[in-house]
Amino acid sequence: MKKVILIICGILFAFAVIGSFVWLWKKNQPKKVSYETITVSKGNVENTSVATGKVSPRDEILIKPQISGIISEVKKEAGDYVHEGDIIATVKVVPELTSLSSGESRVRVSEISLKQIQAEYERQKQLYERGVIAREEMEKSEADYKKAVEELNNSRENLEIVKTGISKSTAKYSNTQIRSTITGMILDVPIKTGNSVIQANTFNDGTTIATVANMNDMIFIGKIDETEVGRIHTGMPIKLTIGAIEKQKFDATLEYIAPKGVEENGAILFEIKAAARIPDSVLVRAGYSANAEIVLAKADNILVIPESTISFSNDSAFIYMIKDEKADPIIYDKKYITIGLSDGVNVEVKTGLKEGDKIRGNEIVHNPKKASDANH
Repeated sequence: MKKVILIICGILFAFAVIGSFVWLWKKNQPKKVSYETITVSKGNVENTSVATGKVSPRDEILIKPQISGIISEVKKEAGDYVHEGDIIATVKVVPELTSLSSGESRVRVSEISLKQIQAEYERQKQLYERGVIAREEMEKSEADYKKAVEELNNSRENLEIVKTGISKSTAKYSNTQIRSTITGMILDVPIKTGNSVIQANTFNDGTTIATVANMNDMIFIGKIDETEVGRIHTGMPIKLTIGAIEKQKFDATLEYIAPKGVEENGAILFEIKAAARIPDSVLVRAGYSANAEIVLAKADNILVIPESTISFSNDSAFIYMIKDEKADPIIYDKKYITIGLSDGVNVEVKTGLKEGDKIRGNEIVHNPKKASDANH
């Protein structure tokens, strides 16, 4: 019985030793490596830079009152479209006591003067009708009377302007009616009925009644890094992507590059502006965030290969061209090439390859675990 047990144990031990040797032998065998096959073809390569910023109207006009007072009525609100000359709000004038007193005094004096001159004019008229005085004296008296009437009217109008800021003869030119100075959309109306407003003067910019802008003339305002600002110039085409408008790109033209940069988070950035061409069918609101894609360099209909297929040695670039595709493993031949423009994914091949050549791509990684998970 003991012999049988010993024999079984010996057999098991022998299998274990042989299995270990087989496992170690298989583990030390070189793994078969396979690569993707890339065919050289023609394509386009663009080297671009992206600047972040926003889309805004080129000019935002601040509408300010030409007279101080209290807002009596607001006729427009943000989002309304206005034409040049449209009334946005009206201002009720708060008269100064000195000006009011002076205006009332001028009216009283004009009334007294008119009564005196009118009486003189009536006497002169009767004398002229009797032939006592000459026509010249009559005409002089009539002129004095008309001047007195005009002076009284002027004094009354001036008093009305002091009180209300408006008179009958100057109603359409009144400063109490705040009008838009351009045609466009109202972006903001920061005042309300009852607010006090002041006109612009030497010591104050004045109260803003509304902000109006021409929404058909939009520009992109963004910033670009100093490492790329030297590669751009005014007049370059730009593609705008607006975050609030999906699946649409808009054309723009670079028209301004700041001569001085500003430091932000340790980097020097330069402001750029580009004239955007927005179709009338698209509503773009002021302040939308946007990205500007600037084409720094472009090459069309050229030989391109993935940049990942290229290896570098000092200043030289080379690839592995397929020499014998039917061999197992495939035989590759090292070949030096000259490359050009790159977009980070594909690269231009200037010399060393021709269309249709096959080269070695990335290594194909076999992952049994992922394959098992996919099956499940």
